[in-house]
Amino acid sequence: MSSAAISSRVLAGFGLRRALVRHRGALIAAIVLAILLFIVDWISAGPLTYFDVSFLSSGGATSALAAVGQTIVILSGGFDLSAGAVISLVNVVLASSMDPMAPGASILLWTVVGIGVGMAVGAFNGFFIAVLRMQPIVVTLSTMFILQGVTLLVMDKPGGFVSPDLGSFYLGDAITGWLPMPLVVIGLVLLAWFWLKGTRFGTALYAVGSDPDSAAAVGINVVLVRFAVYVIAGGCYGLAGVFISAQTGSADPLVGNPLLLSMFAAVVVGGTRLGGGQGGPVGTVFGAYILMMVVNILLVLNVSAYYSTIAEGTILVLAALAGSLSHTSVLAVQLRAARARLAAWRAGILPSQLEPIDRRLKIAGPTQNQRGPASPRPAFRLRNAEMLRYALPAYACLLIIVIVTQVWLGRAILNPGYWNSLLVLSSFLAVLALGQGTVILTGGLDLSVPWTIGISGIILAGMVNGSDTALLYALPVVLLMACAIGFANGFGIAYLGISPIVMTLATNGILQGFALVYSQGTPAGFSSPMLRWFMTARLGFVTPVVLLMVVFVAGAVLLLGRTPFGRRVYGIGNGLRAARLSGIGVERTLILVYMLSAVCAAVVGIMLTGFSGQASLGMGDDYLLPSIAVVVVGGALITGGRGHYLGMLGGVLLLTALQMLLAGTTLPYATRAILYGLVVLGAVMALRERRLQ
Repeated sequence: MSSAAISSRVLAGFGLRRALVRHRGALIAAIVLAILLFIVDWISAGPLTYFDVSFLSSGGATSALAAVGQTIVILSGGFDLSAGAVISLVNVVLASSMDPMAPGASILLWTVVGIGVGMAVGAFNGFFIAVLRMQPIVVTLSTMFILQGVTLLVMDKPGGFVSPDLGSFYLGDAITGWLPMPLVVIGLVLLAWFWLKGTRFGTALYAVGSDPDSAAAVGINVVLVRFAVYVIAGGCYGLAGVFISAQTGSADPLVGNPLLLSMFAAVVVGGTRLGGGQGGPVGTVFGAYILMMVVNILLVLNVSAYYSTIAEGTILVLAALAGSLSHTSVLAVQLRAARARLAAWRAGILPSQLEPIDRRLKIAGPTQNQRGPASPRPAFRLRNAEMLRYALPAYACLLIIVIVTQVWLGRAILNPGYWNSLLVLSSFLAVLALGQGTVILTGGLDLSVPWTIGISGIILAGMVNGSDTALLYALPVVLLMACAIGFANGFGIAYLGISPIVMTLATNGILQGFALVYSQGTPAGFSSPMLRWFMTARLGFVTPVVLLMVVFVAGAVLLLGRTPFGRRVYGIGNGLRAARLSGIGVERTLILVYMLSAVCAAVVGIMLTGFSGQASLGMGDDYLLPSIAVVVVGGALITGGRGHYLGMLGGVLLLTALQMLLAGTTLPYATRAILYGLVVLGAVMALRERRLQ
């Protein structure tokens, strides 16, 4: 054989090996999907038929289409938390606008309408993220709440009607008895992706996701690429909304909310790297069907559907961990460091094992007679200039809101009842602001707040069940559970290297499943009289919880501003590497930070149970965006390192006063959700760093 032939075979083998490594995630997902299909065939009553394949293909299509859009966003280095809300909006738009007597030709029209709605939302996100260079997490979270409000304005409860022609088309057969239409739709989307990937835009997309600064240096228009990414992703969400409308035949304004967890899980299971630059939609489609198959296997085994979110959250964590394993991963680094510490301990050379010797350099200072007069201490305004700069706008806006309330509704400024109500309603967010604010100061975000609140209230109410005596042991149990939740979040982030967004989102889904399993879908029990008195009684003009809040605020200010823990939090937020070089125990501090956040969320769950008299499923859902909004409105930097609890408290009072004003005007929840989202966007836009502009 000639040397040229040998060289060509070697190069071909090398190219094949490189391709296998590059597409490893998608190949593994395909193998896992094949194994799950075999398991389903094995545990089913009979062999899989074409009907079974068609049913399974339609069952995972919505999640697969939406996850393709999420994959494209993640490939560019972003995140999109508004995807589920886009699906819900498209669903209600179609169900409230379609003519049931329209001919089948309207299928194309309404498909275009659904995709167009999604692309319009994507353009909204892209403008703030790409053009104004705002954080994707905050922008898309705000958009999620805005869209939820718009969706409820269009249709505030399940109903409406989707033409049966839409269902017949998308759920039928492309080739009767041989090829289901859902697979054709997904195939066309993937073909469009392969075409897009081969263009200059596709190359630019991966370059921006890998290193946006390097991409900009070689002439790539990073702003245009990021804007287009969110528009394309919005179109995928819109198509998923059309598909789910065809499946349900009607509308539900909350239909897209459960898809967010499975969407991220499908992306990670499919081998796409969080942070961008590696992966693709093909693996994501396999990942979406893997999750669907897991849920179906649980149902075949007569396992309650309540376990589905537990399974999805667990799969998301395991997939994120498996996808990040490498020689340079956080887990690998931690294992090497642990091995080195163990070797040092055996050798007796750990710093704690050595004799303490002052090794500092002796520098001769001036004698008492040589010292000049002591410098005067700077004024309070100068010492706290930065805090005042970012915190005072919240209090100025609070004053404006109170004046408007007085003029519009009356009985505000001089009414003790108004101020007591303001402080009582602010107490929930004031507690959450400490936990979420501390997480944000480190550069993270805690998305497990809603169901930490929910499961804490549900477990407390179930254990107490109206007994003051039971409260004595129920409170410690709930708080210890919260510490365990926070420890799991912090450990996964600090030691396993899982992204805070992914880790806390997965934890939120797992907690939701546990809450459903514990309560069997109907929470039992109610608050004890003592807890109810604490949250609703009056001592003169003041509710008892207000007195506790005064102590809590003082403790929060001291914790973040006057303790070593607070200094470590700010140090981590200003730079992880610099914090390590400064001797800060980053891992231990992060675990404590997430434990603090979980404990604060649990306290809010306890307070809400006492305030309403009982617990309910989803009782924490309304507190995710506000817990972030008050921190941002109070002047904290969403990327960490800047903020003060007094500023966060100003944000709490401002948004609560705004909520009370809106409640006095009988505006619906939908309008409040829209305003919350707009307030957060406006605050982030006004307070973002100059270097981000």
